[in-house]
Amino acid sequence: MSEVLEGRTAAGRGVRVRYSVDGIEEITDDPSAPDLLLLPGLVDIQLNGYGGLDVNDPSRAASELPDLVRALWGQGVTTVYPTIISADNATTTTLVKRAAAARATDPDVAYGVPGLHLEGPYISSAEGARGAHDPAVIRDPDPDEFDRWQAAADGAIAIMTLAPERHGAIDFTRHLAANGVLPSVGHSLATAADVHAFAAAGGRLSTHLGNGLPAQIDRHHNPIWPQLADDTLTAGLIADGHHLPADTFAALVRAKGPARCVLTSDAAALAGCAPGDYRTAVGGAVTVASDGSLRLQGTPYLAGSGASLLDCLRWATGPGGLPLETAVAMATTTPADLLGLHDRGRLEVGARADLVQVTSSPDGTIGDLVTVVVNGRLIALSNS
Repeated sequence: MSEVLEGRTAAGRGVRVRYSVDGIEEITDDPSAPDLLLLPGLVDIQLNGYGGLDVNDPSRAASELPDLVRALWGQGVTTVYPTIISADNATTTTLVKRAAAARATDPDVAYGVPGLHLEGPYISSAEGARGAHDPAVIRDPDPDEFDRWQAAADGAIAIMTLAPERHGAIDFTRHLAANGVLPSVGHSLATAADVHAFAAAGGRLSTHLGNGLPAQIDRHHNPIWPQLADDTLTAGLIADGHHLPADTFAALVRAKGPARCVLTSDAAALAGCAPGDYRTAVGGAVTVASDGSLRLQGTPYLAGSGASLLDCLRWATGPGGLPLETAVAMATTTPADLLGLHDRGRLEVGARADLVQVTSSPDGTIGDLVTVVVNGRLIALSNS
């Protein structure tokens, strides 16, 4: 049975979208469409948790990932790559097995989680570059270890963040690419030669470019410039207003080109939680500040983001200065295409019916979530 949703696209076109569980069936012009933005469901390729839900804590209940997927609907995120950070072998194995079981038994998770993102443990152990990752578990790439994780995950690992300068990292990048996993550079002090070798070996993405670095780096010889210059790499950017100042964000997008940029939340489990001091599996003692940022307690270091991807879209089109259509593509079509999901992240006939309706102000600012449709199914929002 078909349903209808009306609104204005990011380009300003009034449309009437007819959809069902089979996908978007028809899009027609509708000059009298309500003054609501009608967007594709958001695609977040890096997220550790949200609203107290955590994919990095093996002590949590088995329902954690299904609950997280459904919680993210309330933020307009219909596709997510849960991100597991550096851990020992046993912990990583437990976490990927748990995710695989949820994907196998829960249709919502099977649909909403096309794959997993492993951020580490094959990253830099240098202070600043490693961020909130535990230095005790950071190590050189081990293809056999990764293959065991992939088997435990039933093949679900889709993205792997690593530091190209680590011993064996370039050969490991080739191994990932040959096995259908998207290699990403991050938490790295790679030289320009390392970055370009990584890209030539199959590297495709930069994990939160401009972050995961020491506070002071050489003005010319640092990992940022070669990642910007290499057209093979798409830049992941955390647009939460804390990880990148507005001018830095704008400069990175202009240098890389919007078509090679994706917005990501890097949301941690404490995203959406009240200010205060907490203990989490990611970072240990973490403070949720009054400005919404998450920091390792007593330090200036960020411990992931306190924002959802919808929050990031709001910031990117406000202080971040991006045109709405550009920012929406960076949170929908571009990440979907990067991961081979060519039937998601777009308002097109034949695409999956993942739809988000939000209010907007005359200046184009994104407001409140009104409606979410996931795979052709209207979702009852808790705040509605």
